[in-house]
Amino acid sequence: MLDKLQQIAQKYDEIARDLSDPAVISDQEKYRTLSKEYKTLSGVVEKFREFQKTEAEIKEAEELLKEPLEKDFREMVEEELRNGKEQLIKIEEELKILLLPKDPNDDKNVIVEIRGGAGGEEAALFAASLFRMYSMYAEKKGYKTEILSINETELKGVKEISFSIEGEGAYSRLKFESGVHRVQRVPETESSGRIHTSTVTVAVLPEVDEVEFEINPADLQIETHRSGGAGGQHVNKTESAIRIIHLPTGTVVDCQDERSQYKNKEKAMKILRSRIYENMLREQQEKIAGERKSQVGTGDRSERIRTYNFPQGRVTDHRIGLTLYKILQIMDGELDEIIDALVTTAQAEKLRTGE
Repeated sequence: MLDKLQQIAQKYDEIARDLSDPAVISDQEKYRTLSKEYKTLSGVVEKFREFQKTEAEIKEAEELLKEPLEKDFREMVEEELRNGKEQLIKIEEELKILLLPKDPNDDKNVIVEIRGGAGGEEAALFAASLFRMYSMYAEKKGYKTEILSINETELKGVKEISFSIEGEGAYSRLKFESGVHRVQRVPETESSGRIHTSTVTVAVLPEVDEVEFEINPADLQIETHRSGGAGGQHVNKTESAIRIIHLPTGTVVDCQDERSQYKNKEKAMKILRSRIYENMLREQQEKIAGERKSQVGTGDRSERIRTYNFPQGRVTDHRIGLTLYKILQIMDGELDEIIDALVTTAQAEKLRTGE
């Protein structure tokens, strides 16, 4: 591990020198690529230098203890040595995690798609609640949220919604949210006070641009139609809505949020690229993984991952057996405790399997 860390530190220093080279600075593409690599390596190198500093302090303390020392001073050095050794073990574990193969999509923005499942209007209302939850989480993290496509109900529920979340590491934080989210509560539409169970599906897709993933225009069937939905001044006035069909895969994206046909097409293409890219990734991962699944699941949209029980005020993530009695805070976007637990579990699984 130490040899690998030395090589990474050497590479980091080389890139730092390159980034101050006028020839590199004038080449925007090369400068951007090197800056990204420099940023990726910085966390590992900083932790490795902390490891080296702590190791040097331990050796210094051990050398001191070979000398005749006054009792109080010896006790102080012995305590520093104990603390240093404990700190070194902790740093070593952190370095092992930092050296794990990184998901190449972790730094990407995401497109989140939420659809009401079983439960009719109540499912649509909970889909709207989940959109609010993720929007509030994004705001707390300093991310930017933009609705790409939405199909609302008369009662302000959401049949389906696609929205982007832009920010550093957005995919790394939200990628475990894909799956079926189950809600147990007395519906807003129910007067008898009975608890209903409804479901909503969430898909989190890494956002890809045209440079990373190109779609052949000949594979697309693009149609225009009039906007429809629960209401609004622009409904059924002009043919600004766009439907794009990717013929090889049968993937269909419909976008009617904007008054501009061009903007709707731009948003629809963004969703389409991410859906097709995610399907390709899933197929590759299934081939590699075979029947083996990690503890936090596969990200399959049909997998029930979490239950929100309002009468008991609890949220349970079934993949890791985590139950928190703070449903109101979670619905207000306080998701970090759940996400941190999922990330830690995924890291532990990688350390266990060596992948």
